[in-house]
Amino acid sequence: MAVDFDVIVIGSGPGGYVTAIRASQLGFKTAIVEREKLGGVCLNWGCIPTKALLKSGEVYEQLGHLDAYGLSVTGRSYDFAKVVERSRGVARQMEQGVTFLMKKHKIEVISGEARLEKGSPAPKVVVALKDGGSRTVQAKHVILATGARARTIPAIGLEPDGERVWTYREALVPKAAPKSLLVVGSGAIGIEFASFYRALGSEVTVIEALPRILPVEDEEVSKAAHKAFEKRGIKFRVGAKVTKLSKSKSDVSIALEAGGKAETLEADIAIVAVGIDGNVENLGLEALGVKVDRGHVVNDAHGATNVAGLYAIGDVAGPPWLAHKASHEGVHCVEHIAGLKSNGLNAPIPGCTYANPQVASVGLTEAQAKEKGYEVKAGRFPFKVNGKAVAAGETDGFVKTVFDGKTGALLGAHMIGHEVTEMIQGFAIAITMEATEAELMATVFPHPTMSEAMHEATLDAFGQALHI
Repeated sequence: MAVDFDVIVIGSGPGGYVTAIRASQLGFKTAIVEREKLGGVCLNWGCIPTKALLKSGEVYEQLGHLDAYGLSVTGRSYDFAKVVERSRGVARQMEQGVTFLMKKHKIEVISGEARLEKGSPAPKVVVALKDGGSRTVQAKHVILATGARARTIPAIGLEPDGERVWTYREALVPKAAPKSLLVVGSGAIGIEFASFYRALGSEVTVIEALPRILPVEDEEVSKAAHKAFEKRGIKFRVGAKVTKLSKSKSDVSIALEAGGKAETLEADIAIVAVGIDGNVENLGLEALGVKVDRGHVVNDAHGATNVAGLYAIGDVAGPPWLAHKASHEGVHCVEHIAGLKSNGLNAPIPGCTYANPQVASVGLTEAQAKEKGYEVKAGRFPFKVNGKAVAAGETDGFVKTVFDGKTGALLGAHMIGHEVTEMIQGFAIAITMEATEAELMATVFPHPTMSEAMHEATLDAFGQALHI
């Protein structure tokens, strides 16, 4: 069979469409296959629309605290349908942007569901087209970027029904905000939805099987987040194992085991946020002999699978399940195919939770650094003594830094507070450039900014903090 393309990318999420763009920039004749909407889950059902909802919730919540700024408003209310429609409008706008980018870079978009068959030099791609029929195409290189979906546990009732039990998809487009809500899982997705619905007045309880919420974060940040969310009225059950979810036409109930005791919680709605599974089904991977481990395609440092000409990047290839990680992997993959030496292959991957307050981190936690045998120097600086934070009325939270005491290398950074997701990139750059405490201390941070807390946390790690 003749080769139709140099590169075919299956899936158009942040990993897939960025990979396709970079392939085109490198001179490859490129196609992308998408079964739903360009932009994938992140743009249409995840990263982008959730941030639009969270912004609406943040503004509404702030309206209830205007007196602290010497302001007042009467008749505070929200139109939930408009809140949801704004979110969907943002997603549509971004989808149109991806469509434009595909045209700009002369990437052929094939609308349909892909399946792989044996071929050479890479597997053939058979597409069941959206408008009927099928199309078979051959490329020199095929890159899987099929993403992932919400994990469900049907055996104990943790699966969506579109009515009383939701995943992130249903939680984005309900007809009304529930009066009461149970969120199973306290990772970024669970916490963000808990934060949004609490901002609109829902009674929210988060259930977490592990001993603390946001368990991948530094323990100090996790504890601070727990306290901050409780202050907003969110309730938590940690160290609680869900044994059964039951539902009726009017509510849901979740049976728990916590501390050796059984407990049952009831609410209008339950959101299942217990992780994700890679989209590896119905792709023909078994017939090709592609290695799959625990629901994710096994690849090497360059994205290559065990099958010639086939690569996998992003969520389908395993954790961390983050859009920016997928994009980074995809760019590296096609640059490797092109014979380029990519920079930043082992760059640190920041993690962000866009709740109120926000949480952001990059690199090792203090506990991880100690486990690896580093002589740890940790620094902290609270926003409550940062001038800009005080002026803005955003004094909750802090910045924490983790350094190697012997070399001065920055090992990790962890933040909780207002807009810290916009600040973490500074520490990501520092780690990527192998900065030490000397370079960070010598950096001039503008005043007044909340980013000054980053500088102070660095100084504090070495006993030189100036403002605390």
